[in-house]
Amino acid sequence: MNIALLTPQPTNRVTFKRSHERFVPDTPGCYVLTTFSGEVLYVGLTDNLRRRMDQHLDNPEKTGETKLGRAVVFHWVATSDTFKVERTWMNIHIQHEGAWPLLNKMYSPTST
Repeated sequence: MNIALLTPQPTNRVTFKRSHERFVPDTPGCYVLTTFSGEVLYVGLTDNLRRRMDQHLDNPEKTGETKLGRAVVFHWVATSDTFKVERTWMNIHIQHEGAWPLLNKMYSPTST
């Protein structure tokens, strides 16, 4: 599924590499890892976007090749309503693909 189908749209993005971490704020938000063409590989929420990007950069599963391609863009929206935004994005992905994003292993423990 392409990131263009997500609502609300992420408002920011950087290349998913260590040298671009400094451009990501250390605020709460929801984020998406995508391929170069915008295919959604992972959806998440965090209380610190910069720290979470750093953690994913240390994870070979998140930086490695997948059947859809490699994660090359880190998109995000800064929000305090992280549970609602993440739930919405996951539901949109499930609606279009019938499954969670490829790199999501578990659904966040949030209410519907």
